[in-house]
Parts: sequence; structure tokens; C-alpha cells
Amino acid sequence: MTLIVDAHEDIAWNVLCYGRDYTQPARATRDREAADTTADAGLAMLGLPEWLAGNVAVIVATVFVEPARSPFASKLSRIYRTADEAFAVAMRQIDIYRRLADRHAQFRLVFTRGDLEAVLATWSPSAQAADRQIGLVLSIENGDSIRTPGEVERWHAEGVRLVGPAWMASRYCGGTGEPGPLTDDGVRLLRRMADLNLALDTSHMAEQAFFQAIDRYPGPVIASHSNPRRYVDTDRHLSDDMIRALIERDGVIGSVPFNAFLTPGWVKGDRKDAADLSAVVRAIDYVCQRAGDALHAGIGSDFDGGFGAASAPEGFDTVADLQKIGDGLRQAGYSPADVEAVMGGNWLRILRQCLPA
Repeated sequence: MTLIVDAHEDIAWNVLCYGRDYTQPARATRDREAADTTADAGLAMLGLPEWLAGNVAVIVATVFVEPARSPFASKLSRIYRTADEAFAVAMRQIDIYRRLADRHAQFRLVFTRGDLEAVLATWSPSAQAADRQIGLVLSIENGDSIRTPGEVERWHAEGVRLVGPAWMASRYCGGTGEPGPLTDDGVRLLRRMADLNLALDTSHMAEQAFFQAIDRYPGPVIASHSNPRRYVDTDRHLSDDMIRALIERDGVIGSVPFNAFLTPGWVKGDRKDAADLSAVVRAIDYVCQRAGDALHAGIGSDFDGGFGAASAPEGFDTVADLQKIGDGLRQAGYSPADVEAVMGGNWLRILRQCLPA
């Protein structure tokens, strides 16, 4: 099977809010939560056995904070109202990742290119299956946990290698459902990020802020988990102009296998089979057709990111099923090299650019 790099999973957030144990199978988490009326995050799709079975070798693991005004906040969400509260929630997630890697040899925090290559070596054909490791690259989602632009250095020292300034609007820029430009602090944030060669994740950035950032930011630029607006026309997704801008910057766009992001008008509780593998491949292919190659598309599953298996396309029950995307691409005529690029190679190119030696 092809190695997978998944550019967006909210692992620590789910541990913090729902007490999920991701060293256990996804179905064990479902069984535990079945009788828990407070656990409203959906049917779990992530777990160590499923990551291993699906050859998910590297995960961009988020450090996410949710504002108190969020319409999606659950009963157990760790919301924030102030910058200090956002910082505290984010630091708890850093600690969760550290403890996961300290206590379980199958997880490794990836801070450098050397760390990345060491993880990939455990997946080589000559390596023992029992020695395989899953690399975790830390990414901030929603810049409000960065209390001031000058604090970027602190987060870099904590191991963060990618930053997404927005979710909804943040103190740095407009975001999903809350349009707006970069703020003055947002401009300063990008300067500090560039000094450290952090990757800029434009997912969730408002379109005005997106283009300002693309014009200003000299480092690696991506959209970790965004689909083409062509299929679901909301500001959560990327217009053709945004897709072209990312391609021109040699960026990568992670497609999200989530029915609401693939099928117009789909809402939680609608039929799972309203979308299937072909819809996921269609979203990836759309990016590839705009680029004229397969070098700018990837996977950013967002699994366990506020939706569960009932909201994923037909045929996608756990993260192990991401391998089906490779099958779908092959059936659509993509070459073995192109499939390898989309499944993980393109993200590895970006990570090798932004990780220090």
C-alpha cells in the first residue's frame, strides 16, 4: 500500500474534550461513547490500529482553539474568550502530544527533517512492521492561541511547524463566515513566521486575507483541508482563483472526505451514501486539472474534526479507508507516481521545505 500523509487531524482536541484514547481502535472508542450522551463528536474514525493498517505514516496534528462565539461548540468544548484562555487550551494540547510520544513508541513528534526521515525509514520494505512509527507534525489551527506576533518564537520552540491564522476570524485576519483582511497584527505575524520558515496554512482564511497573505508570505503556503468551491459554494472552500494562486506558489491543497464539503446542501443526518469515493476523487482531480499535474493535491481528512463516520462518504468508515483514494485515482487513470504524490509525496515535499535540518 502507498504511504499516506494526512495534513489535518484534530487528535489532541478530541483527547482534551472527549477523553478519547487514540492508542485504541476506533471501534473501541465508539463502544465506549455509545452510552455517553455528552459525547457528540460523531463516530470516531481514528485509532492506532487503523493508522497502521492504512499506512498513515505522517499526520499534521493540530493545536486547535475554539472561540466562545462558535456555533459548533459542543457541551465539552474547551472554548476561550481571551487570548490567555486560548493560549492555555493550546498548551494543554502540546502536552497531550508530548505524553503520547513519550509513552508510546509508535508515535514520534517530528520537529526536524531528520525526525521525518527517521519515521519514514520505519515504513521501508526492509523494516519490521512492529517497528513502524507515526510521525506527528504540530500545526496551530486558529492563530488566537498566539497571543502576540512575537510569541511565534515560543510556539516554534514548542515544536509547531505550521500555522493557520484563522478558523473563524481571529485577531490576525478574517476567517470562515467572518470575512475580512489581514490585521496589522496579522501582517506582523506573517513576518515572524517567515523568519522561522513556518508553513502558512490558508485553510479557513477569508478570501481577502488569503490573497493578501499569498502576496506577502515568502515561505511555504498550503491549504491543509479545503475543497474546491466549485462543488460546495461557500467561503469555507477555495475559489478557482485561490486554487490557482496556491498552485503558482507550489502549494498543496488537502481534500476533505466530508459529505457536507462534497455535496451541496448535505447536512448532518442526511444519507451517508450521498457522496462516495468518486466524489472524493472528483475534488482531487479538480485541483489536478487546474494545475495540469498531480503535484499540488493531497489529503487533509479532518477526520474526528467535528464529524464522524456517518458524515463521511460511503465506503469511508475509519482512517484506514483513506487507502481507497489511491484505488480511485488509479481507476481514474492516474499513474503510480501521481498516486504516490497525492497520497503523501506532495506533503512530504512541503514538510521538507519547512522543517529545520
